[in-house]
Amino acid sequence: MEDIDLNLLVALDVLLAEGSVTEAAKRLGLSPSAMSRTLSRLREVMGDPLLVRAGRSLVPTRFAETLQDRVRAVTQDARAILRPAAGELDITTLEATFSIRVSEAFLELLAAPLVAAMTQAAPHVRIRFALKPDKEPHMLREGLIDLEIGVLGVPAPELRTRLLIRDRLVGVVREGHPLLADSAVTTDRFAACDHVAASRRGDFADAIDGALESRGLKRAIRVVVPGFPDAMRIAASTDFVAAVPISCLGKNKVNELVTEFGIRSFELPFETPEILIAAIWHPRVDADPAQRWLRNIVARVCRTAYP
Repeated sequence: MEDIDLNLLVALDVLLAEGSVTEAAKRLGLSPSAMSRTLSRLREVMGDPLLVRAGRSLVPTRFAETLQDRVRAVTQDARAILRPAAGELDITTLEATFSIRVSEAFLELLAAPLVAAMTQAAPHVRIRFALKPDKEPHMLREGLIDLEIGVLGVPAPELRTRLLIRDRLVGVVREGHPLLADSAVTTDRFAACDHVAASRRGDFADAIDGALESRGLKRAIRVVVPGFPDAMRIAASTDFVAAVPISCLGKNKVNELVTEFGIRSFELPFETPEILIAAIWHPRVDADPAQRWLRNIVARVCRTAYP
């Protein structure tokens, strides 16, 4: 590797982050003239100006903009690899901020017990919850979040996963709904009702519709909301029927009254695919003791809530 100077990657990362030769020099402990020479070397090696003058400041070229995220990820990975192995972790003195991306349903149902468990064990940690507008992995890749909790699909190939909860859909209606009044809930009677569905993307079809279609039936979805708690609230005050993961009912059993929402749940009269809830993280934090502790305590809280 005689023809490659990996220090240039670190310099490029800092230059693109700061947009200033002077500020980049301060961060790297160099003189402005040495930093300026490094920028000249980068320009020569990469065949692009990288940073150009705009008034009294420097701005990245289009080429440099396309590199910024990749350069940051590579340098973070390199630092993680070359960092000395951490000793035994003292959770009671740990000072760290953990960023966790979760669904609205997880935030409503499990955020409180997770915060209680984490802060009791590690009183100096801070926790930042962020909602999931999508399933894109860039926030994990760029280190913007430490952990993501959500439905296990087909994650990006480099991401690591750990199964937390095996979930399934159940039906929910308001107390006294005609669907539960007389005879058993059948597929025909279920499909004949008006429905409220939960979809982050605003879709009017999901796994329920696939199961009904295979039986030659179709339901009428009148309302679509972003999250399952929203669907439960609407079902509690209307004649609409909702289908939600059983985890949304907390520790309530199917057919029992869910007092918080004022609804009753019931088993669906047909099978739907199992829902797998997993923790997802980037391999750069796989061996970090604090991150391992975070994943373990999340798994323990989930096991306690849904044994």
